[in-house]
Amino acid sequence: MPSYRVTLAVGTLAPGAAPGAVLPEAARLVAELTVVEARDVRLLGGQPCAVVRFEAPEDDVALAVADHAVDGMAATAEIRSAVVTRRDGARWTPVR
Repeated sequence: MPSYRVTLAVGTLAPGAAPGAVLPEAARLVAELTVVEARDVRLLGGQPCAVVRFEAPEDDVALAVADHAVDGMAATAEIRSAVVTRRDGARWTPVR
């Protein structure tokens, strides 16, 4: 099964949300729909990002998983953007 990842650019935290809650919540939301393979925090262009790698059978399903994560993150943090990529050999190919 193909491997995908969603990279969530994190903005303002919701009132009462701790910075350490962002990545676990993103991974939990993805895990509601599919198998989570890995999770990580990165700084991309000075923007903090939560990155969750997961399995999906096709691009449409991966996009739905990412949308579910973005929608669910509203109670924890503002998501400024979400980028979905698919693992193609040694490369990550943008899906959206």
